[in-house]
Amino acid sequence: QVQLVESGGGLVQPGGSLRLSCAASGSIFSINRMGWYRQAPGKERELVATITSRDNTNYADSVKGRFTISRDNAKNTMYLQMNSLKPEDTAVYYCHAYVLLVTSGAYNYWGRGTQVTVSS
Repeated sequence: QVQLVESGGGLVQPGGSLRLSCAASGSIFSINRMGWYRQAPGKERELVATITSRDNTNYADSVKGRFTISRDNAKNTMYLQMNSLKPEDTAVYYCHAYVLLVTSGAYNYWGRGTQVTVSS
């Protein structure tokens, strides 16, 4: 009923920047909380940043000051601007959204992920 599609990943050198996007579509009445998570090889998925419908944000300590999360409610789209990237930022980045459906009910949805590789 709801699809989340990430884009913007790729290969970047240390110190570089990338901007991830997550577009939500489907039977959406409203989106409450959205967030970015990442999973590196051999590690558990971890929170990167979250943003509420009122633009309250929260960041993992490891990305504070380097990453910025934002959203465009009119487009049901979320972004993650990543600056000063480090090799340890290499991971698959996943989009998450807590969605209130047009029909009824509220559910958690995940995207399929986009690969970010930071390497020289």
